[in-house]
Order: sequence, then C-alpha cells, then structure tokens
Amino acid sequence: QVQLVESGGGLVQPGGSLRLSCGVPSFLWAHYTIGWFRQAPGKEREGISCRSHLTGRPWHVDSVKGRFTISRDNGQRTVYLQMNNLKPEDTAVYYCAADGGGACPLAPGAENEYDYWGQGTQVTVSS
Repeated sequence: QVQLVESGGGLVQPGGSLRLSCGVPSFLWAHYTIGWFRQAPGKEREGISCRSHLTGRPWHVDSVKGRFTISRDNGQRTVYLQMNNLKPEDTAVYYCAADGGGACPLAPGAENEYDYWGQGTQVTVSS
C-alpha cells in the first residue's frame, strides 16, 4: 500500500517551532503535488499548505501565512513544513497528501482531490 510518511510532531510551548517531514515514494515525487492538512479534535480536516510540483509555487492559508513555510528536498524526496510561532489553536493531527494535479487545492473539501495520504503526526501546542 502506497503511503507517505510524516514525522516531526510533538509537544511544544506557544511561540515555539517544529519542522514536520513528509517522506514521499519515488514514483510519486516528480508527478504529484504534496499538500499538508490538519485535523483538530471535533473539527473538519483542513488544508493549510501546498507546493505545486509543476510551478514550485507555495500556497498557505491565511491562518498559517507568515508562520509556516513549505519546502521540498529533491535529494531526500521529502517535503517539509516549518512551523514557527506556534499557537494553541495549531494543535491537531497533521497529514501530508499527494495530488496528481498541479493546482494545490486547499479549499474546504479539497482533501477529496488527494490520492495518497500519510498516517498523520500529532502536534500539541501547550504551556
């Protein structure tokens, strides 16, 4: 079963930083856009960041813009999500996912456009 592999979650104090990693299988790397989603308890899964494999352009939703950065390491076939100035409301399970298009869908319901998912990594922001 094809699966992306997330790592890097944990417990951090408000204002702290974490870097999440998403390992991508080789056959997906060149042809799939990778997005990051998160799901807080009792809430819908939401798309937060994406980087198009066609244009290289990153996208971030407003709630994380200026604090989160998405990047790709071609040598490691890994997509990173650098998260700075974390807030308690960032607490969630974070998932990476692969989409065969290049448009970086992040709107509500966009998760249906992604074909492959990781198992998720927990991020908890608390003092």
